Amino acid sequence: MRSYKKFNLLKLAAFALPLMLAGCGSLLSGAGPSRLAVTSNADEKNYTIIDLSANTIAPYMRPADKPIENTVALPTVPDVRLVPGDVLRVMIADSASVGSLFAPLATGGTVFDHVRIDSRGTLSLPYVGRQNVRGKSPSEVEELIRTKLKGVVSDVQVQVSVTGDLSGSVLVAGAVKAPGRFSALEGPLTLLDAINRAGGPLLEPHLSKVVVRTGERSYVFNYEELLAGKNQVVPPGAEIVVERARKRFVAMGAVGDPGLHDLPSSNPSLLEVLATAKGLDEAKADPSGVFVFRLTDGQETGNESRAPQAVVFRLNMKDPAAVFLARRFLVEPEDAVYVTNAAVYEWQKIISPIVQVLVLGRTINGF
Repeated sequence: MRSYKKFNLLKLAAFALPLMLAGCGSLLSGAGPSRLAVTSNADEKNYTIIDLSANTIAPYMRPADKPIENTVALPTVPDVRLVPGDVLRVMIADSASVGSLFAPLATGGTVFDHVRIDSRGTLSLPYVGRQNVRGKSPSEVEELIRTKLKGVVSDVQVQVSVTGDLSGSVLVAGAVKAPGRFSALEGPLTLLDAINRAGGPLLEPHLSKVVVRTGERSYVFNYEELLAGKNQVVPPGAEIVVERARKRFVAMGAVGDPGLHDLPSSNPSLLEVLATAKGLDEAKADPSGVFVFRLTDGQETGNESRAPQAVVFRLNMKDPAAVFLARRFLVEPEDAVYVTNAAVYEWQKIISPIVQVLVLGRTINGF
């Protein structure tokens, strides 16, 4: 008798359970709102819903591939100006064969290697003394040495070359394989030259952002843009930082691999993005509830600025034509792609605990 009462109580709980779950949706697990919750009362929720179709997709289509530019960055030799830290090779020769202070030119002259310009911008040489060479070019330093040796050497010959050019070097840092400082002694560097000397970017081209600082200004490129023809000469002393471009999207709900992902290309389609997230989960997904959540940047109109606009795009993947629409729809960085659960899956979440309670009740009743 007591076990019969227990079984009746369990059956009562089993029938009451779906009512409790239906009245308190937070008790059901889930990764986001239902399809009905997204599409109903959108105006009250301050976002706009756009059903993607052949008539509405035009403003949101992937752009056509830009033609590759045929321009080539041909470097011009910059005028090297010395700075503290530069290293020079100085050769001084005298034409006099007897009693000369320096070796004759025929024997290679007298060579002073590794002459470093100190922190004050000066260098020191015998019979020349300590001279300020900051901001001077190698040819101007040659003329300075000739002037200082006039009257000391009968027919002085001077040659100054830069062997360690901090002033002409370029620093490459960030997401490259071999970051470091690279000399421009062998010739002027372009952005691609400098990054290639650093081993190239670690990330795919469309995910690599190139920041260039020259001391006077800074500018940004995408590495793909450099490959497409926007390569430029790097000014001496510049810094190049290769960073991860913020080209990501969030996959949520009934997809194979939810989470934060890199965009698969520079102009990815919704079809590509879904493939990156391993597609719709067949056991859970409602194909009619594929959504893209987007927060557009505020635009300035005259002296007024508009607040960011929230837009939700909906695609019904049960329609075969939706595959073509998904192939043409452009997914932008920071978009959230959300696939709702199918009603049958939600019902399974309700039914499953009921079945477990009934099985437990039968087990108890059997004792």
